[in-house]
Amino acid sequence: MEALRKFWQRYFTYNWKFGVFLILLFGIPRFILILQANMSGKYNFAFIVFFLMWFAPLVFLTKQGRKAMLLKRPNQYIRLLYSFVVGGAACIVIFAFFSLLFGHSLSNAFAYIGRLGAIPADLSASDKWIYFLIAATPSMFFSPIGEEFLYRGVVHGSFVGRFGELRASYLDGLAFALTHLAHFGIIYNLGSWHFLPLPALLWVLSMFAVSQVFFRCKLMCDSIWGAVFSHAGFNFVMMYLIFYWL
Repeated sequence: MEALRKFWQRYFTYNWKFGVFLILLFGIPRFILILQANMSGKYNFAFIVFFLMWFAPLVFLTKQGRKAMLLKRPNQYIRLLYSFVVGGAACIVIFAFFSLLFGHSLSNAFAYIGRLGAIPADLSASDKWIYFLIAATPSMFFSPIGEEFLYRGVVHGSFVGRFGELRASYLDGLAFALTHLAHFGIIYNLGSWHFLPLPALLWVLSMFAVSQVFFRCKLMCDSIWGAVFSHAGFNFVMMYLIFYWL
């Protein structure tokens, strides 16, 4: 079975080197754009990178390659709901962990990410709900589809031949976790950049752990959509906690 489209076969074999190429191809501009967005408050270009990730399976993989990454219907649709709930539960655990250690300070990843959203303090309940929906909706589509298609899909598949399913999940999870340092760990505050060593380490470990949750939801559903729904559940609960608990 040939996983890569003919055009890409001129330059690559579908192996770990190709996976590293994709990690750098998408990860470097995404990292830079997120840092710039954290400073400017404008995330338009960052969302474009996530949107481009949506098409990674179509651009790089053949039909057989997409099937191998489990881009297909789930074995049971109810398991997509389970995946959503599991992702949300994982978010609650990480939120509780950071809140216990750091309270509402900027060393709390959720507090920092929420601060970047600049939620007005004097919103009525109905207006706050509208703001929440506006914030939660793109966070449930752009990054879950894009990141899962890329990391748990195309990149994961490139590592499987050399490392096997489990170790491949560790490698794509590590890449996923490290790129989230742009979201938290390297922070912009009061006109300057700061690196928070311990919070950053805990954040990367948390993102690695949650990547394993997404991977197992993919396996449970026998479909990449299990990972997407779990990721969407995580982001939905994260936005809810930021809006209503911080």
